[in-house]
Amino acid sequence: MTTLVIRNGHLVDPASGLDAVGNLYVRDGRIVAPDAALDAGAPVFDASGCVVMAGGIDLHTHIGGGKVNLARLLLPEDHRRGRDPVPRPVNPLELDACGTCAPGTLYTGYRYVEMGYTAAFEPAMVLSNARHAHMEMGDVPILDHGAYVMLGNEELLLQMLAEGQPFERIRDYVGWAVDSSKAMGVKVVNPGGISAFKFNQRRLDVDGTHAHWGITPRQVIQTLSRAVHELGMAHPLHIHCSNLGAAGNIASTFATIDALEGRPGHLTHVQFHSYGTEGPYKFSSAARQLAEVVNANPNVSIDVGQVIFGQTVTASGDTMSQLATAALAHPRKWTGADIECVGGCGVVPFRYREQSYVNALQWSIGLELFLLIRDPWRVVLTTDHPNGGPFTSYPHLIRLLMDKAFRDEQLAKLHPEVAAQSALKDMTREYTLQEIAIVTRAGPARLLGLKDRGRLAPGAAADIAVYRREADPEAMFTAPALVFKDGQLVAQSGRIVSVPTGGTHFTTPDYDRSITQVIGKWSERHGSVHPRHLGIGRDELCACCNGGRLLPAACFETEGQA
Repeated sequence: MTTLVIRNGHLVDPASGLDAVGNLYVRDGRIVAPDAALDAGAPVFDASGCVVMAGGIDLHTHIGGGKVNLARLLLPEDHRRGRDPVPRPVNPLELDACGTCAPGTLYTGYRYVEMGYTAAFEPAMVLSNARHAHMEMGDVPILDHGAYVMLGNEELLLQMLAEGQPFERIRDYVGWAVDSSKAMGVKVVNPGGISAFKFNQRRLDVDGTHAHWGITPRQVIQTLSRAVHELGMAHPLHIHCSNLGAAGNIASTFATIDALEGRPGHLTHVQFHSYGTEGPYKFSSAARQLAEVVNANPNVSIDVGQVIFGQTVTASGDTMSQLATAALAHPRKWTGADIECVGGCGVVPFRYREQSYVNALQWSIGLELFLLIRDPWRVVLTTDHPNGGPFTSYPHLIRLLMDKAFRDEQLAKLHPEVAAQSALKDMTREYTLQEIAIVTRAGPARLLGLKDRGRLAPGAAADIAVYRREADPEAMFTAPALVFKDGQLVAQSGRIVSVPTGGTHFTTPDYDRSITQVIGKWSERHGSVHPRHLGIGRDELCACCNGGRLLPAACFETEGQA
């Protein structure tokens, strides 16, 4: 097993209170206390002049599942250069891989690891398609991974709400869904709205009424957030709010926070949910208002979903919002899909342009949120890959956060009205290395309940990134000098040097198994897959994920548990 010593690096580990030059000792894939035996005989890596952090953790990135494959199919040009295929890799350890907006699984793993990331989480796994999602994530080399199961739009859940079924039975249903799909959390997308869209409803606000079931999104949020909390799941309900991308949707975001009733909730890609209706275009930034609410509500965490200029593809379970933006597709093509009436899918290629007033404002809003929310432990750095931009743009985003002068240069290139009016020009905050470590490592680990990740303390997994200190943060975070996964060197100066199989994070909450009888009866009448075939056992999960390690996360005890 792996043993090594990393010497003289500047250890930046907010979770453990480390911010000083020191040594790291690794034995059997774990960080250990200083050990004279390792000093005497273990391989030594000199990190003098370098910054040492835990491996990066992307809490929200679309890397596996049905809609990701649809995005790849829709953009074959993303995998070619002109009329020719992308050249084969020169590194013999890398298999053929390509893509930028919607890269293949192999490319995804290689490029994440080359930036110092060691884990990534798919935020929208459909219950009836969970095997495929796990198999696809298992094909991503090196990275540990996990997924959140999408709930809140499947007809059985909405029927149970409409019938006034006891909350405990709905909680059992949520527990069954998480256990069966081997999920790490629960995601709700446009609560109730994807289902309403299938009944020809084109808008459903938080307190609006579902045309068929007569329930409201507020009820869905209240029920799911309570169920996730009472099941003891570490990651709170992961919420894609109502009215994504619509002017004035800040009101829906505030109503969503209110619906949590003080329970923990994670609002995802909030840049797309922070729009007002001020100004001549009736589209304005509500970042300051949202930041004030988040600052005042410690139960709320967010990831930003920063927009990055250039070509990308938007892939979302929110069919309602994707239909609304289909006319703006670039190139002019899009697709939508559904599976088993439990979710939706819309894929729309899109190019964010600096001289577009709306796109420029979206870019500005995301950065405003980063800079206005005071507690970095409740903010996660994301682009909602690929919706706001590809994950490979993270080093560029880090520079925008750390370098005020560079940020101002970029702002000056935008649509002139945005450049002149954006509150961003007056914001002087620059992120520190500690804050970067929080929003890319320690914070996501805490929000996911991963006590042995995102840190450099003894007992933690030896997922380590060693960055050469440079004046340009983008250059610094693009290609770390060394990246270790479980103590094994996997990348060096932007080149993959080994390709171990990553592990799978999941959780198995306790619930009353008799709920399977209810699910079975419903499925016999309405479904095409029997619920006993939906369940993924641990042996099968291991096989789906190429024999990678299983990394079960413990649930905490709550008063609501039986």
